[in-house]
Amino acid sequence: MTSIRSTRGWQRARFAAVSAAVATVLAGCAGGVGGSGDDASGDTLKFGLLAPFSGSESAFGEYMKNGAQMAVDEINADGGIDGKEIELVTEDDACDATTAVSAANKLVSQGIVASVGGYCSGATLPTLPIFLQAEVPMVIPAANSNALPESDQENVFLINGTGTQQAEAAVKFAQKEGATKVAVIDDSTDYSVDLADSFAEQASEAGLEIVEDATVTPKEKDYAAEANKIVGSGADFVYWTGYYQEGALINRQAKDAGYEGTFLVGDGSVDASFAEITGEGYTENVYGTFTQTPDMLEGAGDWIAEYKEKFGAEPGPYSTQSYDAVRVAAEAIKEAGTTDMAEVVDALHGLDGFETFAGPLTFTDQGTREQGGFAIVTIGDDGTFVLHDDLLDD
Repeated sequence: MTSIRSTRGWQRARFAAVSAAVATVLAGCAGGVGGSGDDASGDTLKFGLLAPFSGSESAFGEYMKNGAQMAVDEINADGGIDGKEIELVTEDDACDATTAVSAANKLVSQGIVASVGGYCSGATLPTLPIFLQAEVPMVIPAANSNALPESDQENVFLINGTGTQQAEAAVKFAQKEGATKVAVIDDSTDYSVDLADSFAEQASEAGLEIVEDATVTPKEKDYAAEANKIVGSGADFVYWTGYYQEGALINRQAKDAGYEGTFLVGDGSVDASFAEITGEGYTENVYGTFTQTPDMLEGAGDWIAEYKEKFGAEPGPYSTQSYDAVRVAAEAIKEAGTTDMAEVVDALHGLDGFETFAGPLTFTDQGTREQGGFAIVTIGDDGTFVLHDDLLDD
């Protein structure tokens, strides 16, 4: 299962080829539907949100939809955008590339003027040429693979920090923990591979020894072989960059095999389900790299209370990022005074210190945020992840 990071370029090349093929097909069928279409001239502006509403990541889809709807309702109550109300249109991408392509085309056919979705990077990447061809600006709340800005599409903007920025936080935490020998494990998905690549590179540059560098197959139930490799490697720090189902099993099986070091997970594993799957007695020394959730943020009490009143549940991961994605897209359209993609893109680049839950937002030339905003979280007594270290003291 061990993989060499330098071979990952093949995956990026394959994605580029697939994207080019999709763009070629769309060139003959998009027909100008999108930001400058007839729907934009009516009384409603449609914002499209792709998220997983089915499958193992469906909880995140609900968090994202609810957070986005919160922003839509607030903006509409305040008069909308130049008198036009926003309508949130959602489609299920199931964190699956093929499903996401179909769902993106459905959104385009409904005349959306902005895309404010995207959770799984592997499902978001193949939608990029679809939205570009349709001239729809993308403000992506969650997906953060470096391959997104590396696509070099002018209409792509990330609310979440990039994989590089998340990896930087992971390396900083490893150093604070006094780690010397590091194991990095991914699950072969675009997001996971990207984060693992970036972490391995930065960790090596920081003088940490990579003693295990592996890829596992998702959706398996037995990772004992990899757990034994972790212990045999002498690692005192593990960074798992995949999703919580597999990560929770690897954590449990590694500890059963004798691993006693730090087990750090990427943001795709930061969910209460991790504690449920890994089991009681196995959450010690488990941490995560994550942008802060509402309950971790000072002054977010009113927003949390409003969310709970509206949806009858606590806000979860990526609810705030989706809330901010809608607000950012709306602000850019308002500033541009049009839904024309080129002018909205210029307005997005013109945002300077726009207030978001993750702090003031200014985009780089690549459409990424200047500050990643990642912190270290850990599992609390109730099984949910809570703030452990904001990393701001370094």
